[in-house]
Amino acid sequence: MDDTGIRAAIAAERGEMADLLDGLSAGQWDAPSLCAGWRVREVAAHMSLGFRYSLPKVLLELLKAGGRLHRMTDRTARKDAASATTAELATWLRENAHHPWTPPVGGFTSALGHDVIHGLDITVALGLDRRVPEDRVRVLLGTVDPKTTKFFGADLTGVRLRADDLDWTYGTGTLLTGSAQDLLLLAYGRRLPPGRLRGEACERFVMA
Repeated sequence: MDDTGIRAAIAAERGEMADLLDGLSAGQWDAPSLCAGWRVREVAAHMSLGFRYSLPKVLLELLKAGGRLHRMTDRTARKDAASATTAELATWLRENAHHPWTPPVGGFTSALGHDVIHGLDITVALGLDRRVPEDRVRVLLGTVDPKTTKFFGADLTGVRLRADDLDWTYGTGTLLTGSAQDLLLLAYGRRLPPGRLRGEACERFVMA
């Protein structure tokens, strides 16, 4: 998929997630996500940070956080989630569906990954049966390598991932199977609810 196709996929993903967010109950907004310590509302707030914060504002927030990126994103997500309505959190995604923001590295592919992974942080944690379109998942599976897994803190040592819904494998060792999008979450350092993975090593990757 070229940049034009990826940008179209990003816009579609943001629009679909905005529609999904609009349909959540109050209890679902306050439910835990797959991002440790964040509820659904913090994840939703974080997803739109790149659209709402100018570079000088990001740098200021980073300075306040002592130069620690994860601390900065945590602070801003909590602050924005507390001050915004749920309607605003969804609207920020919808109105910025075509925004050209990208993370510091990785270009539009990384922007797609940001949207898809955080969308799954919400839907998987809530038990919603949303299937990310295969073409988007395939783009992101193509980015899974030792550098990616290390950056996101995913320890896949001694494990071979194999998707059971499309032709994709990664790694060597004990076989671990699941849907492609669930295995993608593992590569991005997430733990999953019980029952979504199959194989002897699945307990390593299940939420406590």
